[in-house]
Amino acid sequence: MSKRSAPLQPAPGATVLDLADCNQSLRREALDAGQAAVLAEAFKALADPVRLQLLNLIATAVAREVCACDLVEPVGKSQPTVSHHLKVLREAGLIKADKRGTWIWYSVVPQQLDELQRVLARR
Repeated sequence: MSKRSAPLQPAPGATVLDLADCNQSLRREALDAGQAAVLAEAFKALADPVRLQLLNLIATAVAREVCACDLVEPVGKSQPTVSHHLKVLREAGLIKADKRGTWIWYSVVPQQLDELQRVLARR
């Protein structure tokens, strides 16, 4: 003899997802494998709190660019550590570097940030 169990009920205060629109596309166009690979690298680069903080500092700079020398103190890391994180952001295409004498100035790549936002946007 089998026992019938009661239907599962969400825990009190739990968020219940409405799956009525489950089959509707969140985007008007699908990502191909190449686009997905490039974007995954960018998102991977942003998965580190220090890199996310560095990108935020660069993106919100009044002059739209920041000297590497000005990024060490705000994140509380050593210069070599900051340089490593900046390299990862640069290789992911999120920032670009401009060497001026002995200093390197960083700025965001707006198109890449726009693409990340577009992928996450509900349209």
